[in-house]
Amino acid sequence: MKKNKKIIGFSILAIVLVFVGKYVYDMNINHNFEIITEGKVYKSGMIPPNQIEDYVKEFHIKSIVDLRMPGTNDLILNPEKPGELMAEKIAVAKIGGVNYFSNPSDQIPTKKNIEIFTKIMDNKANYPILIHCYHGTGRAELYSAIYRIEYENFTNEDARSGVRTLIKWSSFDDGKPKGDYLKAYKSRKQIEAEKK
Repeated sequence: MKKNKKIIGFSILAIVLVFVGKYVYDMNINHNFEIITEGKVYKSGMIPPNQIEDYVKEFHIKSIVDLRMPGTNDLILNPEKPGELMAEKIAVAKIGGVNYFSNPSDQIPTKKNIEIFTKIMDNKANYPILIHCYHGTGRAELYSAIYRIEYENFTNEDARSGVRTLIKWSSFDDGKPKGDYLKAYKSRKQIEAEKK
């Protein structure tokens, strides 16, 4: 009996360590970098300015869309500071040949945010594009889903579930602002079709 309790205890500890290790890797080493569409669109959290060039070169990124919105006093979802944005902008300018687009967005985009975003994404010369926010798990995923709906004809549900594992009580779940936003989102094609 004692041996079984030890095995269960070690198993639980191992599982916890795996999850903690993955979290540390994703947030601090990989910066939640993911491929949305190979060779076209990528998403991430904030990449330190001294590492941006490595990602740009490896993935041939031509444009960076920065969704961070400093000054909200939300230290959990929007902990960014103006100096961080400027440091990134300067680092990107030093690389040369890479566009830096600032589209400060709250957790739920405004109509203006979507207009700016689609204008950037409409320009084929901007690709490959990196979309990023602070953590890479909220706004960057939301905008990645919008990209898929607008440009890759994903259904809203496929786009929503394709950028985030839908688990109960996650920010993309039913009844949560991001989940409900994506479920109700209408692409420009849908809006035009409804006008006819």
